[in-house]
Amino acid sequence: MFNLYLVYKVEKYSDIRTQIKVLAKPKHEKGHTVQGASYVFSYRITIENFSNVSIRLTRRQWYISDGLFGEREVEGEGVIGQMPTIDPGEKFEYESWCPVSSEYGSMTGYFTFENLKNNEVFYVDIPPMVLLPEFVLN
Repeated sequence: MFNLYLVYKVEKYSDIRTQIKVLAKPKHEKGHTVQGASYVFSYRITIENFSNVSIRLTRRQWYISDGLFGEREVEGEGVIGQMPTIDPGEKFEYESWCPVSSEYGSMTGYFTFENLKNNEVFYVDIPPMVLLPEFVLN
């Protein structure tokens, strides 16, 4: 007599959005000025692909709150003139800047990506950034 075992391979559903990590770090640029803005902030974005497929960043959508002028939207293709492909296990970093008119503001938004394996489009939130000069924190 023998035993027959049937083995079922169950693949767990995994949302690719949870496998893309976005880190955002702002910095007050006290020596820089932009006409019409009282404060200038730079920010560094790091995007890490922990999935098993290559992805392409195709669009960005920012919501920028300024204590003086309210909220404005900034959207467009890619980032800093690029639409980077990020392979599994890789990361992409870039720096940009944001002027604000008051001594406090914030930024949040999302990136639009394309899964290069199946051409599906998906969105990943950008963590909120608080824009405060150092002297406000003291």
